[in-house]
Amino acid sequence: MSNFTFDKEFQGEAILEYGDSDFIILKAGAFVRCSVTGDPIPLAELRYWNVDEQEAYRDAMIAKQRWLELHAEPGQ
Repeated sequence: MSNFTFDKEFQGEAILEYGDSDFIILKAGAFVRCSVTGDPIPLAELRYWNVDEQEAYRDAMIAKQRWLELHAEPGQ
């Protein structure tokens, strides 16, 4: 019965606080959403995020795309 309670806590979308090399779970869940695509990212597969923007990214390509968007010169 206690495993059921534990499993139930880690369902749905999590809320995280992203740090430089890790994250803190503020609300337990099984996944977070990619800030660009909206795709669910299982916590075990989360590798890319932006500390300053507090955003998660599905993969390196999406993270690079977002970085370029955030650092583009005005008018570009």
